[in-house]
Amino acid sequence: MSEEVRLDPASTPGSQAAVSFRIISTVFFTFIGYLAIGIPLAVLPGYVHLDLGYSSVLAGLAISAQYLATFLSRPLAGRMADAIGPKTAVLYGLFGASVSGIFLLATAWFVHIPWLSLSVLLVGRLVLGCAESMVGTGAITWGIGQVGATHTARMISWNGIATYSALAIGAPLGVTIAHAWGLSAVGLTVAGLSLIGFLLARRKPATPVVHGEHLPFRFVLRRVLPHGMGLALGSIGFGSIATFITLFYASQHWSNAAYSLTLFGTSFIGTRLLLAQTIGRFGGFRVAIICFLVEALGLLLLWQAGAPAFALAGAGLTGIGFALVFPALGVEAVNLLPAHNRGSALGAYSLFLDLSLGITGPVAGLIVSRFGYAEVFLFAAIAALAAVGLTGMLYRRARHFS
Repeated sequence: MSEEVRLDPASTPGSQAAVSFRIISTVFFTFIGYLAIGIPLAVLPGYVHLDLGYSSVLAGLAISAQYLATFLSRPLAGRMADAIGPKTAVLYGLFGASVSGIFLLATAWFVHIPWLSLSVLLVGRLVLGCAESMVGTGAITWGIGQVGATHTARMISWNGIATYSALAIGAPLGVTIAHAWGLSAVGLTVAGLSLIGFLLARRKPATPVVHGEHLPFRFVLRRVLPHGMGLALGSIGFGSIATFITLFYASQHWSNAAYSLTLFGTSFIGTRLLLAQTIGRFGGFRVAIICFLVEALGLLLLWQAGAPAFALAGAGLTGIGFALVFPALGVEAVNLLPAHNRGSALGAYSLFLDLSLGITGPVAGLIVSRFGYAEVFLFAAIAALAAVGLTGMLYRRARHFS
């Protein structure tokens, strides 16, 4: 799948409506990719634990194997987007997602041979993890190539909207399909949707491969390290809410914990839709500082919540604050490197989100065991405030050298 070097007409600056169309038509492939991730997400732990009879630890491994593969394949995905083109990276990712659906189908066939079923499942999860990094990094780079670097923040913002919307839709859809027709139907759905996405992506024009020296990944990683650390610190709040908000509600004997997750997600998406343009207007660092402060306020409110209404308000504020962290710091990180290393920069930067979400669970678990659920949100708030200090230093340094 070599990518032709030709200029998409969409790369020529045009009206805001035209730019929006180009962005949405590209993040559509991110939506398909993450729909393939979301559909089996809520189904697999129960399948491994109840149907195959394995422990909850192995059920968790079935989920985390994908994230490990995503983390390890980020550098490859970024280099692929730079060297052979982001469209090709997206095509490989969607094809891989389709293959993971076939592995799910095979997993269901071997349900009466538990060890074989689990082994096939884990291989499929690893394939899906690699596909995730290729689709995520490739789609952003592809979109930036079409609309220009000035719209980087909008492209990253819309890519995140597509990601979280697909996950929100995919999980209940997968449960419905599994209850009605079984795991085989889940696998066929994933394979079919990803294949449709692949065929549609092939029809969309490529952007030019920007030729130049491709810097070693370790150099790119060093350049984006401070920005990535800010992202990692800010992501702890998201990881804490996603992992522990339900248990926190239960510890307080409150009901309807799902409402807090819904409000967090709604606030996140609404903020990205309404305020993504502020990054271009005020700069990524200034927006990130405000975002971290709002996120810290929401987390502190959760920490001190004495009633469900305060917890809801805290979750909503955290969603508002976290919404623009990734694109705000991402714009500044990508701008540190030349265009022909843009994919590697995005891949290196995204590593810190993967790392943060992977570490937050066990660290927060230790905090719960020593202090309680509420203190998890205090820990996340302190991390967000530390991100304010780090981002302020980066902002002052950028102004000094500008």
